[in-house]
Amino acid sequence: MSAVLFDVPGPKSRVRHRLYAVVGVLAIAAVIGYVVYKFAEAGQFDADIWEWVLYKQIQLEVLAALGNTVKAFATAAVLALVFGAIFATARLSDYAVIRVPAMLVVEFFRAVPLVVMIFFFHYGLALGAPFYSVVLGLTLYNGAVLAEVFRAGILSLPKGQSEAAYAIGMRKSQVMRLVLLPQALRAMMPAIISQLVVLLKDTALGFLITYEELLLYARYLGSMLEFDRPLIPITIVVGAMYIIMCLALTGVAKWLETRNRRSKKTIVADGKAETEEGVLTPDSRPV
Repeated sequence: MSAVLFDVPGPKSRVRHRLYAVVGVLAIAAVIGYVVYKFAEAGQFDADIWEWVLYKQIQLEVLAALGNTVKAFATAAVLALVFGAIFATARLSDYAVIRVPAMLVVEFFRAVPLVVMIFFFHYGLALGAPFYSVVLGLTLYNGAVLAEVFRAGILSLPKGQSEAAYAIGMRKSQVMRLVLLPQALRAMMPAIISQLVVLLKDTALGFLITYEELLLYARYLGSMLEFDRPLIPITIVVGAMYIIMCLALTGVAKWLETRNRRSKKTIVADGKAETEEGVLTPDSRPV
Protein backbone atom coordinates (compact mmCIF):
# COMPACT_ATOMS: atom_id res chain seq x y z
CA MET A 1 0.00 0.00 0.00
CA SER A 2 1.36 3.42 -0.91
CA ALA A 3 2.20 5.78 1.96
CA VAL A 4 1.68 8.90 -0.14
CA LEU A 5 -1.43 10.71 -1.26
CA PHE A 6 -0.86 9.93 -4.93
CA ASP A 7 0.26 7.00 -7.02
CA VAL A 8 4.01 6.50 -7.05
CA PRO A 9 5.23 7.47 -10.54
CA GLY A 10 6.57 4.70 -12.74
CA PRO A 11 9.76 4.78 -14.82
CA LYS A 12 8.16 6.64 -17.75
CA SER A 13 6.54 9.19 -15.44
CA ARG A 14 9.85 9.82 -13.66
CA VAL A 15 11.57 10.41 -17.00
CA ARG A 16 8.77 12.76 -18.03
CA HIS A 17 9.00 14.67 -14.75
CA ARG A 18 12.76 15.05 -15.15
CA LEU A 19 12.19 16.35 -18.68
CA TYR A 20 9.66 18.90 -17.38
CA ALA A 21 12.16 19.99 -14.72
CA VAL A 22 14.94 20.44 -17.27
CA VAL A 23 12.66 22.39 -19.61
CA GLY A 24 11.51 24.59 -16.72
CA VAL A 25 15.07 25.34 -15.60
CA LEU A 26 16.11 26.13 -19.18
CA ALA A 27 13.11 28.46 -19.60
CA ILE A 28 13.93 30.33 -16.40
CA ALA A 29 17.60 30.55 -17.41
CA ALA A 30 16.56 31.90 -20.80
CA VAL A 31 14.41 34.62 -19.23
CA ILE A 32 17.19 35.62 -16.84
CA GLY A 33 19.71 35.59 -19.70
CA TYR A 34 17.47 37.81 -21.83
CA VAL A 35 17.07 40.32 -18.97
CA VAL A 36 20.82 40.38 -18.34
CA TYR A 37 21.44 40.85 -22.07
CA LYS A 38 19.03 43.79 -22.28
CA PHE A 39 20.62 45.39 -19.20
CA ALA A 40 24.07 44.96 -20.74
CA GLU A 41 22.84 46.38 -24.06
CA ALA A 42 21.50 49.43 -22.23
CA GLY A 43 24.83 49.95 -20.48
CA GLN A 44 23.59 49.06 -17.01
CA PHE A 45 26.74 47.04 -16.27
CA ASP A 46 29.21 49.72 -17.35
CA ALA A 47 31.81 50.61 -14.73
CA ASP A 48 30.85 54.29 -14.67
CA ILE A 49 27.28 53.63 -13.58
CA TRP A 50 28.50 51.38 -10.73
CA GLU A 51 31.10 53.86 -9.47
CA TRP A 52 28.90 54.85 -6.52
CA VAL A 53 29.59 51.47 -4.89
CA LEU A 54 33.18 52.56 -4.18
CA TYR A 55 32.20 55.57 -2.07
CA LYS A 56 32.41 54.88 1.67
CA GLN A 57 29.76 57.47 2.52
CA ILE A 58 27.25 55.79 0.20
CA GLN A 59 28.10 52.40 1.65
CA LEU A 60 27.40 53.74 5.15
CA GLU A 61 24.14 55.31 4.02
CA VAL A 62 23.01 52.04 2.41
CA LEU A 63 23.80 50.20 5.65
CA ALA A 64 21.88 52.83 7.62
CA ALA A 65 18.86 52.39 5.36
CA LEU A 66 19.16 48.62 5.75
CA GLY A 67 19.28 49.09 9.52
CA ASN A 68 16.07 51.13 9.41
CA THR A 69 14.38 48.41 7.35
CA VAL A 70 15.47 45.71 9.79
CA LYS A 71 14.44 47.83 12.79
CA ALA A 72 10.93 48.37 11.41
CA PHE A 73 10.64 44.69 10.52
CA ALA A 74 11.88 43.38 13.87
CA THR A 75 9.66 45.70 15.90
CA ALA A 76 6.55 45.03 13.82
CA ALA A 77 7.24 41.26 13.72
CA VAL A 78 7.38 40.96 17.52
CA LEU A 79 4.28 43.11 18.00
CA ALA A 80 2.38 41.28 15.25
CA LEU A 81 3.13 37.90 16.83
CA VAL A 82 1.92 39.13 20.21
CA PHE A 83 -1.17 40.70 18.62
CA GLY A 84 -1.92 37.50 16.71
CA ALA A 85 -1.54 35.28 19.77
CA ILE A 86 -3.79 37.48 21.91
CA PHE A 87 -6.57 37.86 19.36
CA ALA A 88 -6.44 34.22 18.31
CA THR A 89 -7.00 33.29 21.95
CA ALA A 90 -9.78 35.86 22.24
CA ARG A 91 -11.52 34.52 19.12
CA LEU A 92 -11.63 31.07 20.72
CA SER A 93 -13.12 32.35 23.97
CA ASP A 94 -16.33 30.83 25.30
CA TYR A 95 -17.67 34.32 26.03
CA ALA A 96 -19.32 36.18 23.15
CA VAL A 97 -18.45 39.53 24.77
CA ILE A 98 -14.77 38.69 24.11
CA ARG A 99 -15.10 36.54 21.00
CA VAL A 100 -17.25 38.90 18.88
CA PRO A 101 -15.21 42.10 19.38
CA ALA A 102 -12.01 40.15 18.70
CA MET A 103 -13.52 38.80 15.48
CA LEU A 104 -14.53 42.31 14.37
CA VAL A 105 -11.07 43.71 15.08
CA VAL A 106 -9.30 40.91 13.20
CA GLU A 107 -11.61 41.05 10.18
CA PHE A 108 -11.41 44.85 10.05
CA PHE A 109 -7.63 45.04 9.98
CA ARG A 110 -7.42 42.15 7.52
CA ALA A 111 -9.76 43.99 5.16
CA VAL A 112 -8.19 47.46 5.24
CA PRO A 113 -5.26 47.84 2.79
CA LEU A 114 -1.92 48.33 4.52
CA VAL A 115 -1.13 51.48 2.54
CA VAL A 116 -4.38 53.07 3.68
CA MET A 117 -3.53 52.32 7.31
CA ILE A 118 -0.04 53.76 6.99
CA PHE A 119 -1.39 56.94 5.37
CA PHE A 120 -4.11 57.27 8.01
CA PHE A 121 -1.70 56.90 10.93
CA HIS A 122 0.86 59.29 9.44
CA TYR A 123 -1.31 61.99 7.87
CA GLY A 124 -4.57 61.49 9.75
CA LEU A 125 -3.44 60.83 13.31
CA ALA A 126 -0.05 62.55 12.83
CA LEU A 127 1.84 60.08 15.00
CA GLY A 128 5.09 61.93 14.41
CA ALA A 129 8.09 60.09 13.00
CA PRO A 130 7.23 57.88 9.99
CA PHE A 131 8.67 54.89 11.87
CA TYR A 132 5.65 54.75 14.19
CA SER A 133 3.11 54.81 11.38
CA VAL A 134 4.96 52.12 9.44
CA VAL A 135 5.32 49.83 12.47
CA LEU A 136 1.74 50.33 13.62
CA GLY A 137 0.33 49.61 10.17
CA LEU A 138 2.51 46.51 9.74
CA THR A 139 1.60 45.30 13.23
CA LEU A 140 -2.16 45.60 12.85
CA TYR A 141 -2.38 44.17 9.33
CA ASN A 142 0.02 41.27 9.78
CA GLY A 143 -1.12 40.66 13.37
CA ALA A 144 -4.68 40.19 12.13
CA VAL A 145 -3.49 37.67 9.54
CA LEU A 146 -1.36 35.86 12.12
CA ALA A 147 -4.34 35.70 14.48
CA GLU A 148 -6.16 33.60 11.90
CA VAL A 149 -3.04 31.48 11.37
CA PHE A 150 -2.80 30.80 15.11
CA ARG A 151 -6.50 30.10 15.38
CA ALA A 152 -6.34 27.59 12.54
CA GLY A 153 -3.33 25.96 14.16
CA ILE A 154 -5.09 25.62 17.51
CA LEU A 155 -8.25 24.20 15.92
CA SER A 156 -6.16 21.67 13.98
CA LEU A 157 -4.78 20.08 17.16
CA PRO A 158 -6.27 16.79 18.38
CA LYS A 159 -9.04 17.29 20.94
CA GLY A 160 -7.29 14.82 23.20
CA GLN A 161 -4.70 17.48 24.03
CA SER A 162 -7.21 19.83 25.62
CA GLU A 163 -9.21 16.99 27.14
CA ALA A 164 -6.10 15.61 28.84
CA ALA A 165 -5.25 19.09 30.14
CA TYR A 166 -8.74 19.58 31.57
CA ALA A 167 -8.53 16.10 33.11
CA ILE A 168 -5.54 17.08 35.23
CA GLY A 169 -7.32 20.21 36.48
CA MET A 170 -6.08 22.97 34.18
CA ARG A 171 -8.19 26.04 33.55
CA LYS A 172 -8.97 27.07 29.97
CA SER A 173 -6.50 29.95 30.10
CA GLN A 174 -3.78 27.54 31.21
CA VAL A 175 -4.74 25.01 28.54
CA MET A 176 -4.55 27.67 25.86
CA ARG A 177 -1.32 29.26 27.10
CA LEU A 178 0.65 26.18 28.18
CA VAL A 179 -0.64 23.39 25.93
CA LEU A 180 -2.42 24.48 22.77
CA LEU A 181 -0.72 27.74 21.76
CA PRO A 182 2.88 26.39 21.92
CA GLN A 183 1.91 23.40 19.78
CA ALA A 184 0.02 25.62 17.32
CA LEU A 185 3.10 27.84 16.97
CA ARG A 186 5.23 24.85 16.04
CA ALA A 187 2.63 23.34 13.73
CA MET A 188 2.03 26.61 11.87
CA MET A 189 5.68 27.70 11.71
CA PRO A 190 5.88 27.60 7.87
CA ALA A 191 2.79 29.81 7.56
CA ILE A 192 4.09 32.16 10.26
CA ILE A 193 7.47 32.55 8.55
CA SER A 194 5.73 33.14 5.20
CA GLN A 195 3.72 35.97 6.74
CA LEU A 196 6.86 37.43 8.30
CA VAL A 197 8.47 37.42 4.85
CA VAL A 198 5.47 39.41 3.61
CA LEU A 199 5.92 41.79 6.54
CA LEU A 200 9.59 42.25 5.68
CA LYS A 201 8.82 43.15 2.08
CA ASP A 202 5.98 45.45 3.13
CA THR A 203 8.43 47.65 5.05
CA ALA A 204 9.25 49.08 1.60
CA LEU A 205 5.90 50.88 1.73
CA GLY A 206 7.48 53.22 4.26
CA PHE A 207 9.04 55.20 1.41
CA LEU A 208 5.57 56.57 0.64
CA ILE A 209 5.67 58.57 3.87
CA THR A 210 9.43 59.28 3.61
CA TYR A 211 10.56 56.63 6.09
CA GLU A 212 14.30 56.32 5.47
CA GLU A 213 14.47 52.66 4.50
CA LEU A 214 16.10 50.86 1.58
CA LEU A 215 13.62 51.74 -1.15
CA LEU A 216 13.59 55.44 -0.30
CA TYR A 217 17.38 55.57 -0.38
CA ALA A 218 17.44 53.63 -3.64
CA ARG A 219 15.09 56.19 -5.16
CA TYR A 220 17.27 59.04 -3.88
CA LEU A 221 20.55 57.57 -5.12
CA GLY A 222 19.01 56.46 -8.41
CA SER A 223 18.11 60.07 -9.23
CA MET A 224 21.61 61.51 -8.68
CA LEU A 225 23.06 62.99 -11.87
CA GLU A 226 26.54 62.85 -10.33
CA PHE A 227 26.52 59.06 -10.78
CA ASP A 228 24.59 59.06 -14.07
CA ARG A 229 21.29 58.16 -12.32
CA PRO A 230 22.14 54.55 -11.33
CA LEU A 231 18.54 53.54 -10.68
CA ILE A 232 18.88 50.01 -12.08
CA PRO A 233 22.18 49.21 -10.29
CA ILE A 234 20.95 50.39 -6.89
CA THR A 235 17.66 48.56 -7.45
CA ILE A 236 19.62 45.36 -8.15
CA VAL A 237 21.63 45.83 -4.95
CA VAL A 238 18.55 46.56 -2.83
CA GLY A 239 16.68 43.64 -4.39
CA ALA A 240 19.60 41.35 -3.56
CA MET A 241 19.47 42.58 0.06
CA TYR A 242 15.78 41.74 0.32
CA ILE A 243 16.37 38.32 -1.22
CA ILE A 244 19.15 37.58 1.29
CA MET A 245 16.96 38.63 4.22
CA CYS A 246 14.05 36.52 2.99
CA LEU A 247 16.37 33.53 2.51
CA ALA A 248 17.67 34.06 6.04
CA LEU A 249 14.11 33.92 7.37
CA THR A 250 13.47 30.77 5.37
CA GLY A 251 16.65 29.28 6.80
CA VAL A 252 15.47 30.05 10.31
CA ALA A 253 12.16 28.36 9.54
CA LYS A 254 13.90 25.23 8.25
CA TRP A 255 16.15 25.15 11.32
CA LEU A 256 13.17 25.46 13.65
CA GLU A 257 11.31 22.77 11.73
CA THR A 258 14.27 20.40 11.97
CA ARG A 259 14.64 21.13 15.66
CA ASN A 260 10.92 20.59 16.16
CA ARG A 261 11.03 17.20 14.41
CA ARG A 262 13.90 16.09 16.60
CA SER A 263 12.12 17.19 19.79
CA LYS A 264 8.99 15.28 18.77
CA LYS A 265 10.78 11.94 18.71
CA THR A 266 9.51 9.73 21.50
CA ILE A 267 12.07 7.98 23.64
CA VAL A 268 10.77 4.72 25.07
CA ALA A 269 12.56 3.60 28.21
CA ASP A 270 11.43 1.10 30.85
CA GLY A 271 8.06 0.85 29.17
CA LYS A 272 7.28 4.56 29.66
CA ALA A 273 6.84 7.07 26.81
CA GLU A 274 8.67 10.30 27.37
CA THR A 275 7.43 13.19 25.26
CA GLU A 276 8.46 16.77 24.85
CA GLU A 277 7.46 19.19 27.56
CA GLY A 278 4.10 20.88 27.09
CA VAL A 279 2.48 18.09 25.04
CA LEU A 280 -0.09 16.03 26.88
CA THR A 281 -0.67 12.39 25.98
CA PRO A 282 -2.99 9.78 27.44
CA ASP A 283 -0.02 8.67 29.61
CA SER A 284 -0.13 12.10 31.27
CA ARG A 285 -3.63 11.62 32.67
CA PRO A 286 -4.06 10.64 36.29
CA VAL A 287 -4.62 6.94 36.89
